[in-house]
Formats: sequence, C-alpha cells, structure tokens
Amino acid sequence: MMSSEFFTTWFLPGIWITVQVTVCAAALGAVIAFGTGLARGSRLWIVRFVAGAYFEVFRGMSALVLMFWMFFALPLFGWQLEPLWAGVSALGLTYGAYGSEIVRGSLAAVPAAQKEAGIALDFTRWQRLRLIELPQAWPEMMPPFNNLLIELLKGTALVSVITVADMTFAGNLLRLGTNETTPVYTLLLVLYFVLAFVITRGMRMLERRAKAGIGERPEKRGGVGTKSGGVGTKPGGVGARSGARGESLPAGPRSVGGGR
Repeated sequence: MMSSEFFTTWFLPGIWITVQVTVCAAALGAVIAFGTGLARGSRLWIVRFVAGAYFEVFRGMSALVLMFWMFFALPLFGWQLEPLWAGVSALGLTYGAYGSEIVRGSLAAVPAAQKEAGIALDFTRWQRLRLIELPQAWPEMMPPFNNLLIELLKGTALVSVITVADMTFAGNLLRLGTNETTPVYTLLLVLYFVLAFVITRGMRMLERRAKAGIGERPEKRGGVGTKSGGVGTKPGGVGARSGARGESLPAGPRSVGGGR
C-alpha cells in the first residue's frame, strides 16, 4: 500500500519537479515560438529561410530521441547537461517549433486594412507589430497555446527516462516497490488532469482579458439556443431588433486612430 511517507518523500517533490519542467520548457518554448514565428514573416529571405529550416527540422523530430541525444550524445562534444536541463531543452526546442506556427498564423490573420492603416500613419515595422498586429493576434493565440501547453505538461513525463524524479518517475518507483499498478497509474492520471485543468482555467482567464483589451466581448458558454426564434436569439430575427435585415454586425477590434 502507498504510505504517507512515500507520498511526501517522492510524489510531492515529483509534482514540484513536473511543474518546474513545465514552466521552464514553456518559457523557453515561448521565446523560440515568438522569435521564430516573427522571423518567418521577415522581409529578408535569409531570415525566413533559417526560421523555416528550424521549424521543419524540430517539428519533425521526436522529443524523446532529442532528449536522449542531449543527455547521452552531447557530452561527447564536451557539453554535459544536467538531466533536468536536458529535458527542459529538448521539450522547449520541440514545442517552440510547434508554437512558432501558431504565432505566424495568428499574425497573418490580422486584417490587411489594419496593417495598411499603420503604414498610412507612418508607423515603423516595430510600431505596427507592437501597437496593431500583436494586440489583435494575441487573443487568437490563446486557445491553441492552451492546447500546446497541456501537451507540454503531458510531455514532461518523458524526462523520467533520463532519471529526472518527476511524478512519473515517482509512480514507477512506487509500482516496483508495491506491485500495485492500477492505483499508482490512476493517481498519476488524476494528478496530470488536475494540473491540466489549472492550466486551462488560467489560459481562459488570459484569453478573456486579451479580448477585453481590444474591445471584444468574451464568449458566453451557455449552450446552443437559449430562447425561441433561432440559435441564441430573440423571436423575430437573428441579432438586433432593428436593421434592414434584422441582423447586427459584431463589434470588431478597434481600428487605428480610435475609430470602430
């Protein structure tokens, strides 16, 4: 049976190590994702080529094999990484490549009229990016980044194979010591679910704040069709009461210069 001493000695530190790996790998991945994603939209072909090559190479690599290479093969070149940082580096490089496509796609989805307005106001490329494009692209990045962060959390279990004492490593030790497979792995599933749920709630809060920052209303999750007369509408039409066709246009992001 699982003793309280084993839980406090191994599982609690393992939870903390899992959180550490997730946070550190996410920070590294975020830097790589934004750097590579912005570089893939550069005007210089050499910058686009290097960023695209990085994206294609690391997107096609196995995070586990890369982790093995950094832990076992890299010392042959005179560079010895601690197991924790070998795992963080491998996960950050891999998931950063995935995240770069999210950044590139979200920036490309910003309406061209908004970018042209920045050019008309004689903004520099950095000003257009900071004041126009990123604020509007940021809310669109939140849902895919949420999924990617949860995938990263679950991917941290790979570090157990290079002797990092995370939750999975502690669970394997407990299973070998007690031969109780089902309770141990059920507990691990519950712990990963709880951590993923916390991440999801936090990312949704960030998404609501990001949308409020550009004047968008947060989505209501009340179900499909709350009143008669249509999907989520009042009787007599879709949207507003007035208008030539009984429709209303949702308020979009504020344009440059204060207009709507």
